[in-house]
Amino acid sequence: MSIDTLNALRHDINEIDSDLLVLLAKRRRISHSVVEYKIANNKPIRDEAREQALLEKLINYGKSLGLDAYYINNVFQTILEDSVLNQQAMLQKNLNPEAMSESHRVAYLGGQGSYSQLACHKYFSRRPGKLIEMGCSSFDQITGKVESGQADFGLLPIENTSSGSINEVFDLLQHAQVSIVGEVTHSVEHCLLAMPGTELSHINKIFAHPQPFAQCSRFIQGLGDIQHETCDSTFHALQSAVETANSAAIGSAQAGKNVGLEVVKSGLANQSENHSRFIVVARNPLQVSKQIPTKTSLIMATKQQAGSLADALMIFKQHQINLVKLESRPVPGNPWEEVFYVDLEANLDDLHVKQALEELKEHTQYTRVLGCYQSESLQAVSV
Repeated sequence: MSIDTLNALRHDINEIDSDLLVLLAKRRRISHSVVEYKIANNKPIRDEAREQALLEKLINYGKSLGLDAYYINNVFQTILEDSVLNQQAMLQKNLNPEAMSESHRVAYLGGQGSYSQLACHKYFSRRPGKLIEMGCSSFDQITGKVESGQADFGLLPIENTSSGSINEVFDLLQHAQVSIVGEVTHSVEHCLLAMPGTELSHINKIFAHPQPFAQCSRFIQGLGDIQHETCDSTFHALQSAVETANSAAIGSAQAGKNVGLEVVKSGLANQSENHSRFIVVARNPLQVSKQIPTKTSLIMATKQQAGSLADALMIFKQHQINLVKLESRPVPGNPWEEVFYVDLEANLDDLHVKQALEELKEHTQYTRVLGCYQSESLQAVSV
């Protein structure tokens, strides 16, 4: 094959890719029109039966074109998820017009290229308006900016599939005067980043936020006696690697590129599937439509007597409310006392949820609702 033939083939591929983008944009516009009908007729945003039938039809047609089922399923699951999440965001905008503005001031941890920044872009890409980014050096600073009105929203990482819950954020939620209004899950791909030309054998020090160190613990242990130093954000870890000879940082490839670092090694995480869940907080709560999947998060302190926690949790079962997370944290200043952070698949506007929370008061010293918000944890339909 000549170079001219190769270039012609690449030109054809580029044109096909451009056509695909045009069609995807057209599909999204039509999807936006569909949600208007669902709003007017009080129909659920997601129709899993239709999704399954559509995927089965596409897979069968794709097979006749020589495409395998796994490839088709992956592509269209992504397209369907985009459609559902965009429709949900449009419904929420329609329900909370006062919360939507021409710009969104968002506080998050770190700076350019941090995982928090990438998650921020992912969440607000479905919410029209100019994004004004406010990088912060601590979780306290994020909630402080929201509480004071300097930021409209704050983004906080709350758990990771590899390293588990981020306790500092759970503790912060006990006293921060903010409401959870959203969530977003972002894929985390840790890389070892260093100045161009640096080889792994030359590196004697690694900088990272405590979470990446925990999520890449097996890789770190395999390096032997290499020194490692924790930083308050991935952004600061990257800056330290730039300024320190024979050093490296752990972060995303894009973050490293932004500051002039190159990937020395990728795939550092203990688990191949590594995802972080972030919550979005604001000063005031939002109303959530009953047409979309909803979560409610709360903190409760049970009475100091045997069986109190079991009695409290039984209330959710009796009202058929699914509990998806239960986390205990110590109460600052009160030795041996704990509060429980609870995530429910529930909407505060549902009568049975209101009844459950009222009954919960009988078995707790106090209960505080942290937020009711749109769930973005979509379960793919099985084909």
